[in-house]
This record gives sequence, structure tokens and C-alpha cells, in this order.
Amino acid sequence: MLKVVLITGISGSGKSVALRLLEDTGYTCVDNLPVQFLADFVNRSIDTGIERVAIAIDVRAPGDLNTLPEAISQVRESGIALRVIFLDANDHTLRQRYSESRRRHPLTDRLRLDGVSPSLQACIDAEREMLSALREQEHVIDTSDLTPGQLRAWVRDLVQADRAPVVLTFESFAYKRGVPGDADIMFDVRCLPNPHYDAELRPMTGRDEPVAKWLSQFGSVETMIDDIAGFVNRWLPLYMQDTRNYLTVAVGCTGGKHRSVYVVEQLALRFASHSPLLVRHRNQPPVDMPA
Repeated sequence: MLKVVLITGISGSGKSVALRLLEDTGYTCVDNLPVQFLADFVNRSIDTGIERVAIAIDVRAPGDLNTLPEAISQVRESGIALRVIFLDANDHTLRQRYSESRRRHPLTDRLRLDGVSPSLQACIDAEREMLSALREQEHVIDTSDLTPGQLRAWVRDLVQADRAPVVLTFESFAYKRGVPGDADIMFDVRCLPNPHYDAELRPMTGRDEPVAKWLSQFGSVETMIDDIAGFVNRWLPLYMQDTRNYLTVAVGCTGGKHRSVYVVEQLALRFASHSPLLVRHRNQPPVDMPA
């Protein structure tokens, strides 16, 4: 059966990185496809025997972007496994990326009034408004503080996950870098004992055995993990009944290096029977990639 991945989201959020990753993993990729051609392209792919297709659609595409949610629904109703990944980033990150790349925002010409070009922020605001409905109903990855390598790893994990009522993701993050925009449920573990103040443990992470052993000696750490696991275990069935396809549980500490990483790893062990299960460490390099 044909598998289709649709990459969309805010300009400057990393859609090109995601699309190149999919191309490298064997997907037939099309960038900037007009919305009105989505169903036709998918059907044509079936006729020609293509097994995996990745498509990027965003504000660059001509036509009415407001019809994209309806076009997605039509493809899914026909029985096609269509997975949508919405990439986003905060305004500060987007402005910085545009400044570094010296590229113009794709809405610059469309929003020009009386020969005066709009500001970059005005373009970002307009784009968020145009894509707001789609963002609310699809899986969001906030790329604000992700490296290209991390984004590639996250997208690869997501598209390889088998279709299930809920793709459950446990994600660690650093409060000092801001709250991730892709979190559905969020827990703060900054109240737990901090290995950062131990000179030997400071260079390590929550994935390292000495840090894990140090944290496991505290009853408060075990109680926190029990409480989070209990909450997720209790409410996950209701999220599944809500026809939700993705649930991201974010756990944060100050630096996103020790406590939140350890808690996420322990939660992943407790929910190992849930499939598919993804583990993300927002402020750590991917396990299978060099730092």
C-alpha cells in the first residue's frame, strides 16, 4: 500500500531538511506541490506502483491554502495512509534563520501594499494565521532549538512508526531554552535533586549510568516518575478515544541534561509495551548520531 508523508508548516522551520531526509530514505519527493493537485498526485502514484511518497506543501504553493485540510481528509477517506508532519519554530528563531540565510519570506510579494514590502514579522504573523487550522489537527514538531541532525532523526523515527491509535512520545527539554511548542502534556521536574552540582556528574547526562544511579537513590525522584506514569496511564485511553494520533509528554528541567533525560528514559521503560513509542531529548544529540 502507498505510504504518503506530507511535510508542511511555517517557512524557515526546516521543511527542506525533513524532505531531504525522506528522499535519502527512499521516498519519492515533490516540493511545493499545489494543493489542488494533492489527490491527483497520490492517485497517480498508486497507478504507477510507487510505494512511498513525500510531499511538501506550504504558503509557496499557488492556490487556496485554506483547502489543504479538506484535501488531506479526502485522501485519508480514500484509504491512503497519509501522515502529516507540521514543522514550527518560535518567532525569534525564524527571524534569526532568515537573517543568516538572507532569504526573503515567500509572502513578501503577496503582502506588498502600494509598493511597500511588509516586515518579516508581518509575513510570519500572516503565515501563522493561514496555517493555524492545519496546525491544530496535525502532529507538530517545534524545531526552535533543534539541530538539523536532531530534526532528521525525529522525522525518521516518526515516519518509521507503525500506524497506531496514538504515537506516544516522551520528550525531555530545558526550561532555560523555553517551553517546546509541540508538547501536549508537560511536567516540571526542576524540584528534584540536581546532579549538576556534583563535579563528576556534571559533564554526563541522564542516560549515563552514574547519573541514573545517583538519581535513583532519592525517593522523590521515584515518586515523581510514579506520578507521571500514573497520570499518563490513566488518561491515555481517553486521548485515544478522542481520535488523537499523537501524544507528546514533555518533561523539563533547568538544562535538559540530567533530571528530565533520566525521567524520560525511565518513563519509556515503563511504557515499553506501547507501540509505537518514541523517545526524544530536545537538548541532547541523537543517540545514533555524532554530537
